[in-house]
Amino acid sequence: MSIYIALLRGINVGGKNKIKMADLREALTSIGLRDVQTYIQSGNILFKSEEDEAALRSRIEQQIETVFGLRIKVVMRTAEEMRAIAASCPFTEEQLAAAAASAQGESLYVSMMLEEPSAEQLENLRIFETEEEIFGSKGRDLYFLFYQTVRNSKLAVKAEKLGVHSTVRNWNTINKLVSLSDGMQ
Repeated sequence: MSIYIALLRGINVGGKNKIKMADLREALTSIGLRDVQTYIQSGNILFKSEEDEAALRSRIEQQIETVFGLRIKVVMRTAEEMRAIAASCPFTEEQLAAAAASAQGESLYVSMMLEEPSAEQLENLRIFETEEEIFGSKGRDLYFLFYQTVRNSKLAVKAEKLGVHSTVRNWNTINKLVSLSDGMQ
């Protein structure tokens, strides 16, 4: 039995796509997911299952549409993949410290995608890097470091337009999801 983290894109943001986490846990438990738990209101769901990622993603998306009437894309990672994300930050300690000291709010984010972007897509994104907005990639994940703020970031906007479904979480959320999944072992 594997531990999965399902990451919902665009729920409970700006008063749109509202889903209560208790209702979401109940809806997902009813389709056979085990030990379902959620973390904060932005759609982070941990659970156990023997199914593969593609089948689970499809069933979760269908259940959300059936129960809540919302077409929400789901990005999934196993607990092992989430641990690897946390362990694979491409930025140096000096970069992280400098960004943390100057940023207005969170400075480190991870965009988790359904599929790995092509080399061409990454090169097109690299054009939008600046001294204050940089990224690194590893497989299906993009790491963003903002020395000022993610708000009004051209790099973040262009990353959203890569043509690959994705959802973004800040570094604190990544680490909390790792911790919660470790607790489910």
